Parts: sequence; structure tokens; C-alpha cells
Amino acid sequence: MCGRFVRKSGGEEIAGEFDCGLADISFLLEPSYNIAPGDQIAAVVMRDRRTVEAFRWGLIPPWAKDEKTGYMTINARAETLAEKPSFKNPFRSKRCLVIADGFYEWSRAEKIPHYFYLGNRLPMGLAGLYESWRGPDGRLISSCTIVTTGANSLMRPIHDRMPVIVARKDYGLWLDSGVFDGKALGALLRPYPSGDLECHPVAPLVNFPRNDSIQCIQPV
Repeated sequence: MCGRFVRKSGGEEIAGEFDCGLADISFLLEPSYNIAPGDQIAAVVMRDRRTVEAFRWGLIPPWAKDEKTGYMTINARAETLAEKPSFKNPFRSKRCLVIADGFYEWSRAEKIPHYFYLGNRLPMGLAGLYESWRGPDGRLISSCTIVTTGANSLMRPIHDRMPVIVARKDYGLWLDSGVFDGKALGALLRPYPSGDLECHPVAPLVNFPRNDSIQCIQPV
């Protein structure tokens, strides 16, 4: 699974990587080194053009009775997107790219946190799905989940799952909500090449979401 990640790139870096204008980033992008479920995250969506919008991490289906449902749907398994009631509709028409600079995973035996990031240090687009939910009090909440797949060889000694990192050349296909090609989209939901990722162990500081500083990603 993916239960914690980092977004530290600024607006210009994000606009350049995801081919959108600074004017299309709809809220202030403050660095966050320890994003946790329930937090506000930034994702690229296709409207009439690519825009960066805010979502709560943890997808709340339109039919959910309670917004707490989102804490159980921070991740969506790639293998069952087309089947799960919470994900099959957004998989068809509400796909997004969650903006991240890296993510954490904990080794299963020693519970040591590790930080994973692209070798070129650029921000990455994690495959995501989004929904809108209106609560009994009339509030409209936009929420999002991160799609996971099997681990690559770099990740496997640490964990058996990893978030789907969409290659830049495939951003257009993933974001195109006007076309649904299950076979082509499914081909994107594969482990990212190990040679393009790096990782290092980090301090247990990241175990607590209240700790949000650059020290979270420092190697130990």
C-alpha cells in the first residue's frame, strides 16, 4: 500500500512536469514531507485543460453515508479497479495524477521506514481516482485514492505493493476522461522500472504525521 508520501516541488516545477500553466494551479502548494490519509493532496485533472486541484486523500463514494469511509479507501488495487463498487465508475471517467516527490514504505520485519523517489529528482504522477461526495450538511468534498500495484525488484525486499507511477509519456492517456480503453489503461498499471527509482532508510520521525519537515526524508 501507499500510506504516506511527500510533495515538495514548487509551482513552476509542477507546471513544467505536468504541462499546465501556473494559472491552472488552483491553490497554494506548500511543501509537505509527511502527507497522511485525510490530508489535502494536489492532483492533476483534465477539465478543458490540465489543472491542479485539491482533494482529500481517501476516496468517499457518492453513496457513502459517512465521510470516514475515505480512511478505508486511501488506496485502490490495480487488479480490481474495474470490479470494486467504490472505484469502477471513477476508473472509467475520473482519473487523475496525484503529485508526489516520493513516498514512504516500512519494511515488514523491522518496521524501518524507507523513502522512495525518482533518480532524476523530478516530481512524479501517481495514478489516482477522484470522486465528489455531498454530506448531510450540504458540504461538497472532493476526495481521491492512489492506485497500487505489485512491487518492483527495488521495493520487493521492503513491501509487496507500491503506488502506480505513471510515465510522463502516458499522462495524456490516463487523464483523458473522454475515452475509456480498459486494456490500454490496464497496461499502465504496472510496477515502475526499478532502475529509475532510488531509496534510502529514514528516521522513525515519519511514523508520526505531526512531524512534517525536510528531516523526514534525510537518509540515516
